[in-house]
Amino acid sequence: MSKQAIGLVWVCMVSVLASAQEPWKPLFDGKDLTGWEQKGGQAVYTVEDGVIVGTTVLDTPNSFLCTQQFYSDFILELEFKVDPKLNSGIQIRSHSVPEYNNGRVHGYQVEIDPSERAWTAGIYDEARRGWLATLEKNPQARAAFRQNEWNHLRIEAVGDVIRTWINDVPAAHLSDSLTPNGFIALQVHTIGSDKSKEGIQVRWRNIRIIDENAAAYLKPMPLPLTTMDYQLGNLETPQGWVYLFDGKTTAGWRSARGPEFPQQGWVIENGVLTVLASGGKESAGGGDIITVDTYSDFELQLEFKLSPGANSGIKYFVQPDLNKGPGSAIGLEYQLLDDLRHPDAKAGSHAGSRTLASLYDLIAADNKDLRPIGRWNHARILSKGTHVEHWLNGRKVLEYERKTPEFRKLVQESKYKIWPDFGEWDSGHILLQDHGNQVSFKNIKLRRL
Repeated sequence: MSKQAIGLVWVCMVSVLASAQEPWKPLFDGKDLTGWEQKGGQAVYTVEDGVIVGTTVLDTPNSFLCTQQFYSDFILELEFKVDPKLNSGIQIRSHSVPEYNNGRVHGYQVEIDPSERAWTAGIYDEARRGWLATLEKNPQARAAFRQNEWNHLRIEAVGDVIRTWINDVPAAHLSDSLTPNGFIALQVHTIGSDKSKEGIQVRWRNIRIIDENAAAYLKPMPLPLTTMDYQLGNLETPQGWVYLFDGKTTAGWRSARGPEFPQQGWVIENGVLTVLASGGKESAGGGDIITVDTYSDFELQLEFKLSPGANSGIKYFVQPDLNKGPGSAIGLEYQLLDDLRHPDAKAGSHAGSRTLASLYDLIAADNKDLRPIGRWNHARILSKGTHVEHWLNGRKVLEYERKTPEFRKLVQESKYKIWPDFGEWDSGHILLQDHGNQVSFKNIKLRRL
């Protein structure tokens, strides 16, 4: 045998050995749908000869066959074959909760697109932001899809990075920190009332996953990394979303105590706005900052990262002229706190009302899904009329009605009772608090409702 042939045999043996050592687990046993559950529409899912078959049904929404287990960091591989007339996809890190669009499935979707567009293995944000990573500038990946044949899909989701391959061709390389975990699901897209698409099918087989130490088994990815920092999804711009912080300048912000941005205590680096530590005292460093504009009905979203033991807050309906003395400006507050290390977590007029994501000193947050200190967390505040909601990492953690007897009773039992009409103003500024601890913010965006 020649040296070249021996070398080829050796490479093959090493490849087989490496593959054998990878800790793959089947997500589908080839026999039944144990471990899966259907959400959304009423498309039909069956098992035929070791294959999951999804069949379209008229007049039903998008349908999803979902794993009952949640996954965070993983590598997923599968094969699929789809009717050329049918759109489909693989949901990853996805959720379905009653408080979000009545349980609608939402989250990252790795596209299956047999149309002329050919964006299979692009990344879409189902029922949220729309397209995050298309194949518009990746002709090699677009050409890799095989019509009316079995195709191989590889998805790597580790940390904030999602990477995809279609038939071993690199397709998408995305960084986004919105959702760190969730279920995996197989989508049959709605066909509405189009009878020409009734009964067409998409098929999946050989579905397997590595969900332990997935970072050790990543493939080289030659594509440049795309980040969603300061990038709106294609569905967000028509909805009126704008960034309140551009990632580079202090435009749109000022001190809560004056017309200019603080000269010290706040820094901008690599798209991140950070309030620096100054001994843990309230507004003793650079001081609070507020938006130049005021808002009434709005949806606010941002990411924040706490340092160990940190205390801060996101305030809204802020009235900067109320408090002329020391301390922070007055407004309703979405509390930011290291609950395990800061003593304020056990203080307050109402039990738990000074913990993370709570309405500070008034209502405690519950149902929290907190990422570790030092990781980015996602906050959402929704205010419409008198109704207000606090969300943390995709979960609603509290809701309340302003200007009601119940709300006024809470205020009278709190530290805010000295401020007339507290929390009942029709509009106000949004504030990021300086409480003397280092806290970072990015991707601060808002839409008026």
